[in-house]
Amino acid sequence: MRLRVQDVMTTEVVAVREFTSFRDLVRLLRKHHVSALPVVDGAGRVIGIVSESDLCLKQIPPLRDGRRHLLESRRRRSERAKAGGATAAELMTTPVVTIHRHEPVGEAAERMHDHGVKRLPVVNDVGVLVGIVARGDLLKTYLRADEAIRAEVEEQVLPRVLERAVEAVQVQVDDGVVRLAGRVTRRSQTLALAAKTRAIDGVVTVDGRVDYDVDDTSDWVAHAGLPLR
Repeated sequence: MRLRVQDVMTTEVVAVREFTSFRDLVRLLRKHHVSALPVVDGAGRVIGIVSESDLCLKQIPPLRDGRRHLLESRRRRSERAKAGGATAAELMTTPVVTIHRHEPVGEAAERMHDHGVKRLPVVNDVGVLVGIVARGDLLKTYLRADEAIRAEVEEQVLPRVLERAVEAVQVQVDDGVVRLAGRVTRRSQTLALAAKTRAIDGVVTVDGRVDYDVDDTSDWVAHAGLPLR
């Protein structure tokens, strides 16, 4: 089972309109103990996001003095404009990085990492806000039951890798650590077992102790792009 964003996201989201005032933004952040607010249009589609860092630009003297400098960067000009803003439309970051509710949790983690953000507004097929997912939400995957992880390894991974009736692999899971033991025909199978098991949601690490009869890894590893260990 691959966990989707909708499985871990927060559905009770405080959103604002583009005309929401600076002070109302501050009040909402404090009242709901959140660090950012999605901005939506009249149809509920996400058009931006306002964070605490956007609002705090107003407290930086060189930005709030209103004077433009000839050689300042695009980022600096954007920060200066936000520092002078009074509504969500003037303060928000746009375009905003969003994610669809049906995307895998791993895609959300990768998108946050690539864009350097801590949260993503979650949207449906037409871009309407349906939730928000933060880094802490993604960590929920590591609370998945050991038994569920073990069952997925046995039902989804082993049948795809084992090739002969004499091949056998035992699976144990303890606090998300998967231990594989047994014997297969080829070393490439041991690498495949480890790689496919690591890809399962909730797996912390894999302790592979599977023996093999033939080392066929020189060509297989190069083709698969996997490290030879």
